[in-house]
Amino acid sequence: MVVPRPSGLPIVQFRSRAGTIDLGWGHPHPAALPVEAWTDASHSALRRYGGAALTYGHTTGPGPLIEWLCERLGEVDGAAPEPGQVFVTAGASHALDLVAAVLCRPGDVVLVDSPTYHLALRIIADHRVDTVAAPADEEGIDPDATAELLARITRKGRRVAMLYLVPTFNNPTGRSLPAGRRAALLAVAARAGVPVVEDDTYRELAYPAPAPASLFSGAEPGTAVRIGSFAKSVAPGVRLGWITAAPPVVAAVAARGCVDSGGGVNHANALTLAEFAALGWYRRHVEAIRSRYRRQRDALVAAVRDELPQARFAVPDGGWFLWLRLPHPYAGTELLPHAEAAGVCYVPGRQFFVTDTGHRYLRLSYSMCDPETLTEGVRRLAGAYRAAGLPVGSAPGPAGDPTPG
Repeated sequence: MVVPRPSGLPIVQFRSRAGTIDLGWGHPHPAALPVEAWTDASHSALRRYGGAALTYGHTTGPGPLIEWLCERLGEVDGAAPEPGQVFVTAGASHALDLVAAVLCRPGDVVLVDSPTYHLALRIIADHRVDTVAAPADEEGIDPDATAELLARITRKGRRVAMLYLVPTFNNPTGRSLPAGRRAALLAVAARAGVPVVEDDTYRELAYPAPAPASLFSGAEPGTAVRIGSFAKSVAPGVRLGWITAAPPVVAAVAARGCVDSGGGVNHANALTLAEFAALGWYRRHVEAIRSRYRRQRDALVAAVRDELPQARFAVPDGGWFLWLRLPHPYAGTELLPHAEAAGVCYVPGRQFFVTDTGHRYLRLSYSMCDPETLTEGVRRLAGAYRAAGLPVGSAPGPAGDPTPG
């Protein structure tokens, strides 16, 4: 066998700077990636499916993966989807892009949670729509205020194509939309004829399980679309996720030219994932990473409480992120260069808002570092905070309040 020489060109998306603790990226811990189990599952899938694993795949995804996914969602969610409601994607970002392509027209309005996943805003913007923040408070989107906003937009003759949110272990806040608001928001959107697009990426990362029931599982047929991903529960490099939606939406996605041309996406990896689950690896792996990420969350929480007592935050019940509110209205923005000089990085809160707000916030990720590294990262952050001369008093208002204060 000929082993290729290293080219020196990049292999992975993220590379930290030497000597820097990066608490910004939401990436898995390297030790949490199931390399050996995935190798076994890959070999087993090739033995089981032979050439069928390496040819063009079925348009909506291979049957073994869809059947298992429906069964798994029935275990960890409020209801199991039907196979005809599932489309396998190349991750959550691909899923959102496909859904937006089907639901949106140039010039439409898209409502989003505030704050929300910052990179989703870029994907939505690619479809030449106007993105508008839905009214929100420390509990998430306010259904009544959102109904009023929808009415105002409609009176202006604008079309609202969809409402996007991460209701379970939100990125960046870690919070979950309360059950009452979930039902109320679904009712508001259904009355207005606006599809709810639910990013359910963090469902498996609940501490402890189970996560709240998805919006999709409680929605009237045809009123909600759910996006999921195996990036957090298995590995981002497999580039696999899914859409659950009404069959007409699945059919519209499947009719896209890129799907018609190439068939199901990442077909070989999709069958490997089905085998990964059939061999029992998926269940064992999720249990192991839940334990790991809960320990890392607890270490970050303890460090912030010890080193940055002026920060307000809510301890998340799942996901990968801690959302800090600081006393000074621009602390999250102004602190960043001082933090980088001290050898620690984070994502400033401003990036998670559509409008120019959120400057007092910052997002820390506990996913990629050991507890000891997280503790040292917060120690450096606290030193940078003092060096920046920012206030030492506690932040006013509730930890999840999305206003700049």
